[in-house]
Amino acid sequence: MTPPTDRPSDTPVSYRAAAPGATIVTPLDSLYALYDRRSGLTQLVAQPVPAILSALAEGVATPGELQARLERDFAVEGEAGALAARLDELVALGLIERL
Repeated sequence: MTPPTDRPSDTPVSYRAAAPGATIVTPLDSLYALYDRRSGLTQLVAQPVPAILSALAEGVATPGELQARLERDFAVEGEAGALAARLDELVALGLIERL
């Protein structure tokens, strides 16, 4: 999925989570079930996806800001490429929005 074209090229990409209560997260041993109330779909995911959703619940964030939140709150470290791949997957699932 490509970023929106109505955004100036020098503006960093940001992401936001769905409205509070739109996604129900249920732990299942080492996996998590994410139920999206809007679509009625359930996804099974592993960390760091629940951590990403929780970090985005703080508010809109660029990938750099999100990485800082993950390191601060969840001790989740990783490279920018891995985080970008997870963000792209979450956008494709409709669980977060690219701004």
